[in-house]
Amino acid sequence: MVIKKKKAKAAKKPVKKAVKKTAKKKSVPKAESSLDVVGTVTHFFPHVSAGVIKLSKELKVGDMIRLKGHTTDFKQPIDSMQIEHVPVTEAKKGAEIGIKVKDRVRIGDLVYKL
Repeated sequence: MVIKKKKAKAAKKPVKKAVKKTAKKKSVPKAESSLDVVGTVTHFFPHVSAGVIKLSKELKVGDMIRLKGHTTDFKQPIDSMQIEHVPVTEAKKGAEIGIKVKDRVRIGDLVYKL
């Protein structure tokens, strides 16, 4: 007579559930309610100290602006501005303008008209 051995059952390992990782959201500075937001900084050129601003409202040479972000906060007048390397005196909503800035600005900084 032949005796069959029973196979030992393997201990079940606990199944790890997949955890969905969520991407960190970039924090955007909140607009101050008393000031008029006219645009957002999209680029900065440190060698010439110039910034590119995407306008959400009209802006003219001579206007006083405030640039504010997490580490940025200063005021300055607009002495000159350019669109596609051509000097202009005013720019409409939707235009991307280049201006000289007196301090470093960062992408996402808000531009207020004073």
